[in-house]
Amino acid sequence: MANHVSALKRARQTETRTEVNRANRSRVRTSLRVLREMLATGDVKAVQAQYRRTVSVLDKSVQKGVFHSNTVSRYKSRLNARLKALALAKAS
Repeated sequence: MANHVSALKRARQTETRTEVNRANRSRVRTSLRVLREMLATGDVKAVQAQYRRTVSVLDKSVQKGVFHSNTVSRYKSRLNARLKALALAKAS
């Protein structure tokens, strides 16, 4: 347990930051799950709209320091590949 005033303050700050990071991480995971579920349905227009929302949430998570930029780039690349594959499958 923290005994100094500065250590007590640090403990309070850590709790606050943990809650903020948890909320941001949860927002990203929810958005990714919704997009993956929509990819399974096959509605290209709806998936494209959700993809844009998901990319926005991912980029904001990088700005807030919740995820590393390379991790988010990997997510976006894989999701975009799945979106393109769905669009090509529907086109042909």
